Order: sequence, then C-alpha cells, then structure tokens
Amino acid sequence: MELRDLGEFELIDRIERVASRAGPAVSLGIGDDAALLRLRTGEEVVVTTDAFVEDVHFRWRNEAPGLVGRRAVVACLSDLAAMGARPLGCTLGLAVPGALPLRRFDALVRGISAEATRHDAPLVGGNLTRARETSLSLTGLGAVKRGRALLRRGSRPGDRLCVTGVLGAAALDRARAERRGGRVRYLPQPRIAAGRQLGAIPQRVACIDVSDGLLADLRHLLGPSLHVPIDPEALPLPRGFASACRRLGLDPERTALAGGGDYELLFTLRGEAPSAAQLSRRLGLPVRELGRVLRGAPRGASPGGNEDGGWRHF
Repeated sequence: MELRDLGEFELIDRIERVASRAGPAVSLGIGDDAALLRLRTGEEVVVTTDAFVEDVHFRWRNEAPGLVGRRAVVACLSDLAAMGARPLGCTLGLAVPGALPLRRFDALVRGISAEATRHDAPLVGGNLTRARETSLSLTGLGAVKRGRALLRRGSRPGDRLCVTGVLGAAALDRARAERRGGRVRYLPQPRIAAGRQLGAIPQRVACIDVSDGLLADLRHLLGPSLHVPIDPEALPLPRGFASACRRLGLDPERTALAGGGDYELLFTLRGEAPSAAQLSRRLGLPVRELGRVLRGAPRGASPGGNEDGGWRHF
C-alpha cells in the first residue's frame, strides 16, 4: 500500500497515534492548530530547525526508515544540546511522495517519535505535504535559564579547546555502507545532559555541536582571527578506527577531522576551568583537550590549521 491510497487526514491520524502525548513540558500536543508548552520561571525559549533530505542526508537503499527518523531527531536536538537547553518538544514538517510505501512511512514516523520521546522532546505537531522526494524538517523547542545559554562567540587566545566523546564513527559507518553496499547502522547521540552540565560551569566560554565535521565547526567557533593547532594524536577516535579506515581506502586523520555527523560538543574554557578528566566525570562521558586557542589566522593547510574541510551543502 502507498501513501496516496490513504490520503492526508488518515496519514496524520497515523502520526498522532504513534506520537507520545506525554512530556514534562507539554500542556497540549498534536490535535490542535498549535501546541502549548510550559516554561519555568526565569527561562528563555530555544528554537532550532534542521532539514533531513533524501539523497542528501540519507538514502533509502542503505538505511532503514526507523534509523532515518532517529538520525533526523538527533541532528535537531543536538543544536539544543549545544545551547545548554533542556528539550520541551519538537515539530515535524514532513514532505513525502504519494508513491512512498506505507510501511516505510510508518517505520519513519515510529523512529522519529521514539527518539524524540527518549530525549523528553515529544512530537507535538507539524505539517504533512506531498513532494517529489522525502524530506524531514524538524524544529526543536527547548528552554534555558536566562543568561545561561551556551553561545558560539567569545573565545580568545589562551582558551582551552575540548571535545566530548569520539570523532569519526559516523563518517566511517557511512563510508562502509556506501563502499560495501551495506546498511548505515551508527546512531550518534545529542549530548543534552552534557550541554546542560557545561552551561553551569562558570569558566565555559563558547560551544558548538560537531555536525559538519570538526574542522568546519571549529571555524564557526573561532572565526577568522583565531585558530587551534591540533595534534592528530590528540584526536579521540573509536577503537580500531585507523585500521578500519585504511581497509576502506580512507585517511583516518581526515575522516575524523572532516567526516561530520558526530554531534559531539566542541567547546572552549577559560581560567581555572576543570581539567578534561574532571570534566569527564562531571559530564558523564569522555572529554578530550585538543589544544589552546591562538591569535591570528592559521598558516598553511595543516589539519591543525583549520583548513577547508567538512560537510558542504553547496
């Protein structure tokens, strides 16, 4: 059965039946013209939107529909994590072809709802329309204490650059699926709890999530007048990463620096900030220090010089 066999309202009903109606911040979810969400005293609203487009961000031939939905949610909620926000909910703008199989649609929606609910950001509304290819536009809604939001700007020479988790796992998994005809299986996680913990540290300066690749996102974090010489030996890599990359004909260093899709938090610290080991215990996940911020544009095109790299949309 295909989507055009059912029609818009039946499809919306199917979404509503799957979506969780519960949520600590939800006063009113799916079923009205708009949702109602509760804020706590002294909070600001955090809003972010991410698009996930067929044959740009995913391919049906090598990825299960449920994982497509989950990854779209992770990409969206990772922006909330990078702001130090607690999730409130999310909305979905879903564009799909009429010929899309119903079972694929159902699995996609289940994946979206499950991942959103897992992170206390239940699906509370959205829009459904016909299109030539499938695209998901997710809007994440969050809240943060006034003056506590993590921002990209503010780094200066002498600040320490750190990153959570590991780099390159997502890029390696995509490459393996593409080159060997397998399936994408890796699901990164939005570092929501870590972002909120980081927002409470007085010495934290700036933060961004690693979505387009460390090199690309580091440029957003530092701007054109600062750089960090990164020692490749300091990069936090998954176990067996280098050998797995070489078996696929990939350069391990380049894959880790520019692969993208990790959704780890990249941030700078100032003064007597906790050490990487102390941060690891505080945030509840590994933290690695990558270097110190230096003044001036990078020289040459070394990996530590923040040269061109990472995901490009155009």
